[in-house]
Amino acid sequence: MAAWRLRRAGAALAASSAVAVAFAASSASASDPSAVALDAARQRVAQQGAAPPPREAQRAALAGSTLAEPLDVLVIGGGATGCGAALDAATRGLRVGLVEREDFSSGTSSRSTKLIHGAQSHHSQPKDSNATPPHESNVETPLPPEPTSQFFGFDLENSIKVEVLTATPSKRKMMHCDTIVKDASVRYLEKAVFNLDYGQLKLVFHALKERKQFYDLVAGRRLLHLSRYYSVDESVELFPTLAKNGHDRSLRGTVVYYDGQMNDSRLNVGLACTAAVVGAAVLNYAEVVSLIRDESGERIIGARIHDTLSGRIKLSSKEFEIFAKVIINAAGPFCDSVRKMANSNVVPMISPSSGVHIVLPDYYSPEGMGLIVPKTKDGRVVFMLPWLGRTIAGTTDSNTAITMLPEPHEDEIQFILDAISDYLNVQVRRSDVLSAWSGIRPLAMDPSAKNTESISRDHVVFEDYPGLITITGGKWTTYRSMAEDAVNAAVRSGNLKPANGCLTDNLHIVGGYGWDPASFTVLAQNYKRMKKTYGGKVIPGAMDSAVSKHLSHAYGTLAEQVATIAQRLAHGYPFLEAEVAYCARHEYCESAVDFVARRCRLAFLDTDAAGRALPRIIEILASEHKWDKARKKVELQKGREFLETFKSSKNAQFSDGKHNGR
Repeated sequence: MAAWRLRRAGAALAASSAVAVAFAASSASASDPSAVALDAARQRVAQQGAAPPPREAQRAALAGSTLAEPLDVLVIGGGATGCGAALDAATRGLRVGLVEREDFSSGTSSRSTKLIHGAQSHHSQPKDSNATPPHESNVETPLPPEPTSQFFGFDLENSIKVEVLTATPSKRKMMHCDTIVKDASVRYLEKAVFNLDYGQLKLVFHALKERKQFYDLVAGRRLLHLSRYYSVDESVELFPTLAKNGHDRSLRGTVVYYDGQMNDSRLNVGLACTAAVVGAAVLNYAEVVSLIRDESGERIIGARIHDTLSGRIKLSSKEFEIFAKVIINAAGPFCDSVRKMANSNVVPMISPSSGVHIVLPDYYSPEGMGLIVPKTKDGRVVFMLPWLGRTIAGTTDSNTAITMLPEPHEDEIQFILDAISDYLNVQVRRSDVLSAWSGIRPLAMDPSAKNTESISRDHVVFEDYPGLITITGGKWTTYRSMAEDAVNAAVRSGNLKPANGCLTDNLHIVGGYGWDPASFTVLAQNYKRMKKTYGGKVIPGAMDSAVSKHLSHAYGTLAEQVATIAQRLAHGYPFLEAEVAYCARHEYCESAVDFVARRCRLAFLDTDAAGRALPRIIEILASEHKWDKARKKVELQKGREFLETFKSSKNAQFSDGKHNGR
């Protein structure tokens, strides 16, 4: 029977952010191979102007593998887990390749709630006799004390800090709405104490106990801030748009706790670039069309790849082969498709679930504070969070088909609007939706189970065909641990000989070393932003704080390379034209959609603004990649088609009248 391994979702994550995979001073001696390897990796990543090799060189490195000299590991899938696995394996001294059918983070990994947390459980834990026993669970030893906190096993200094590629944790206060809105007859906490009202005490301390047990107590010395109860007046002062009364309920207080936030696709791209810097050969727009078996047909030894960009850049061959001792299948919702290449009769592992998010104007939530509705009318969880100068709200949880570009349904958007309108004193309008998107969660199932009780948000590492390791399930919060588990399984399967153990819990990604919260001031003081006058003339202007902070948070210490030529790309947003050129040169940005959706987040923040910026983005990319008129026309068409899948108020049909206020 194939091995079945589960990792608990509440297990620790040593790192997870768009600025850094966790970092802590190494206490090992210089003679320790892991310490030597870690120092070498840090030097390469921290090198000034560190940049990955160009795409052509990466393709050549992959195509250069042979049956006699194969790679140690080939990773299929360029999402969070795949790029994390490539980075992990490369820093162990293994020869590593990674291929991604579309762009890095083009799927589920760019469509998350942007939180690093313990997460609300949506399914019961699997009742499997082969599940990992408690003493083998993925709870990691806490790192040495850091200036910021660790909670629920995660190092927050690194796991949440990127709103970018760098440093300061995004400390998000979360109001726990399951306990803040109660019947008007319920007494205040003070009255509950003095009048010995056990029922009220139970309501208040139930939420406090939950947060303190799973956040405060586990965090220990790494705690950001203690969870606590706030009175009505305090709550409204902290969250002005919170309603005191509504729907036959009255606000009686709130419970506030802290979570971490990130910019998911920026983190994902950062992982891919860091993996390339430390020696992995990573290639986007490279589709696996078939797997290669050995002569006996009993083991997978490689894959045949179709380079979907080859026709555009006139390469001699669109297809090539990559040989590897072990293949890690990290294709997310599409991992069953890869498994079927090895065995067409495999039992599916994926139970796809759709998660929809919407983006609203910034006034829906105060800066630094979000809202959680842990139990809506149908039992789902809904968050409302400040993110990149706007407010993100979601998510839904419903069965879905697996598709490359999932679209949100109008009823799901209305569900989110309904859920948050119950708790706000502002008019919630459908016309305020700046963007809406859907992502597919690859919920994991035990392939040997006879029912769906084994569906879980925990991750699964599974080898049902020799040489092909599949990892699926999980979430951003545990991506680093997932990658480590996958590489450990690959080492066992291929009898590989890594030079050292896992290093990623002590390694920043590119742009992380040397960054500090005041780094943006260097940009503001020393660089100019080019701007157009009413007459169309381009002149130098001040690099304002909004742009400086954006660049610093998005690129870390590499921001100065972007700031050398700077002009705003879209009115009202800090994104610069220079970012397009930089990403084309140093981040494998191969299309207009790559930039507008995953290098910057304009498609997710404001679909209409993204559409207006498309022509200029295409002009810059055309200059960088030497595109002809036909290619530019195709890029504009594909860009518009992509943005049509984001249901903003201007490209969606709605007429139910519920949230149509103007």
